[in-house]
Amino acid sequence: MQVRYAVGPNETRQFNTTELRENFLIETLFSPDSLQLCYSHYDRVIVGGAMPVSSPVELPTYPELRSDFFLERRELGVINVGGAGSVTVDGQTYELAKLDGLYVGRSSRSVSFASASADEPARFYLLSSPAHKDYPTQKAAQGDVFSAPMGSAEAANDRTIYRYIHKDGLQSCQLVMGLTILKPGSVWNTMPAHVHDRRMEAYFYFDLDPAHRIVHLMGQPTETRHLMVANHQAIISPPWSIHSGCGTANYSFIWGMAGENLDYADMDLIAIADLK
Repeated sequence: MQVRYAVGPNETRQFNTTELRENFLIETLFSPDSLQLCYSHYDRVIVGGAMPVSSPVELPTYPELRSDFFLERRELGVINVGGAGSVTVDGQTYELAKLDGLYVGRSSRSVSFASASADEPARFYLLSSPAHKDYPTQKAAQGDVFSAPMGSAEAANDRTIYRYIHKDGLQSCQLVMGLTILKPGSVWNTMPAHVHDRRMEAYFYFDLDPAHRIVHLMGQPTETRHLMVANHQAIISPPWSIHSGCGTANYSFIWGMAGENLDYADMDLIAIADLK
C-alpha cells in the first residue's frame, strides 16, 4: 500500500510536473489478481482498485492500519467499472454489474472480490475512510440510485450525476460517493469550480479512450495547476484545492469525499472569471 503525505498550498505552488504527479496522481489502480491501494493523509482516505481475473482477491489488513482486519475501524465504498463481478462480505455475496455500487460497513471482517468471467474481468474501484459507527452493508444498483441531469450541450458539459453513498442514499459515517457520466460531445466536469475546506475528494476517471487524456485542474483558485490524466487513473484532491477538468473526448468519473460532514451541497463556488 502506497502512503501519500498531505502537503499544503504553499508547498504545492513550488512543485514541478513530476512532483505534482507523485503527490496527487495515482497512475495504477488495476492489476490482474491484485489490489492496488494508496493511503492518503488527507482525512486518512484510502483510494484503490481490485481486478480479480483467475481467482478471487481478498482484502487484507496492512501494517500501516495497526488493525486486526481492514475494516476494524473503517468503512468502504465500492463501484464496479468493469465486467460483471461479485463482492463477498462475511459470507454474503453481492453481485455487481458495471456501475453497481456497494457500501461495506465498519466491523466487516472478511471482504473478497471476484469476476464472473476472466475474459471480461470486473474492476472494482475502492474508497475507504475511518468510521465511528457500524452501518449495514448494502448494494446500490446503478438504475436505482438518485440521478439528475446537469449542464448543457452548449457549455460542453451535458452530463448525468448519480449519487450512491450520501445522506439520502446508502448510509455511512463520512463517505460520500457517486459518479458522473458525460454525454458524447461534452468534455467539461465541475465547472464552475468549487472547493470544500471541510472534505477532501478523490476523482477516478474511466470510460476514456486510451488515446485521449483529461486535463485535470487543481490548486487554489488563484494558483491553479494541471495534471494530464489517462483512463483508470485517480486524483487525490486536497480540501483547499479545486477539482475540475476537461477531456479531449467524453468520459465518466467517480467522485468520493470524506471529512467533516455528509452534505453534498457543502461547497464554496468559484466564479470562472476568478480562476487564475
